[in-house]
Amino acid sequence: MSVSAIVSTRPLARRRRVALPPTVVVSFAVVTVVVAWSLFPGLFSGQDPAAGVPTDKFLPPGAAHWFGTDHLGRDVFARVVHGAASSVTSALIAVGIGVVVGGLAGLLAGFIGRWVDVVLARLVDVLLAIPSFLLAVVVVSALGFETVNAAIATGVSAVGVFARVMRSEVLKIRRAVFVEASYLQGGSRWHILLRHVLPNASKSVLTLAVLQFGLSILLIAGLAFLGYGDPPPASDWGLLIAVGKDYPLAPWLIYAPALVTITTVLSVNRISRWLRKTD
Repeated sequence: MSVSAIVSTRPLARRRRVALPPTVVVSFAVVTVVVAWSLFPGLFSGQDPAAGVPTDKFLPPGAAHWFGTDHLGRDVFARVVHGAASSVTSALIAVGIGVVVGGLAGLLAGFIGRWVDVVLARLVDVLLAIPSFLLAVVVVSALGFETVNAAIATGVSAVGVFARVMRSEVLKIRRAVFVEASYLQGGSRWHILLRHVLPNASKSVLTLAVLQFGLSILLIAGLAFLGYGDPPPASDWGLLIAVGKDYPLAPWLIYAPALVTITTVLSVNRISRWLRKTD
């Protein structure tokens, strides 16, 4: 077999056509709704999330207020819908930091090797040795208590995971037959890296990014719950839960944002598992 034939038949991941399970369809629908909330909150709620009606305090869920009202008479559904923008944007920032910084570190460590691999691997080991939530708290405490800083902190805590996965994939792919064949054809290291190694190694990283998106929503909500996000009257999902816990006679103040957060995270995790199976 010629070298060109080997290259043309390199073992790229085969995508199997699989019918979407009902749970995946529901998960995509949930994520689509949440993304639509974050992009066009005014289409789903005409209420002002920051202004309330004092006479409508602590109204239970009903036709007028789907998620009820809070202690200031504000519509909880409107606050949850407008809070989706902050949660989704923060999670995207966190995942972007993890993919870019962690992916680049893992790519260089696995492809260049030698002392670069040793140095970056030790740094990654240090990051992975620190619990993600604790590292995020330390970073956001240094940067300041804002949702954007919480997103940056969450992204920093995910760098080690992305770096480890990318390095593992690069080490596996650089030993593949089609990579050796490309070297024999005279391909440069940059050509091999950009044409063969990076496209094939990024598939597992992108699947991990979907999973990390859900984890980032949960982690950012946890930071907001502890007060490491934007202060009131912001409507971050974690902050809504933190405020709602002070009013035990109005449990919908906790249940509504908590249910939305949990449903979103579980839906993203289900999509990630499906993508991993179809890869």
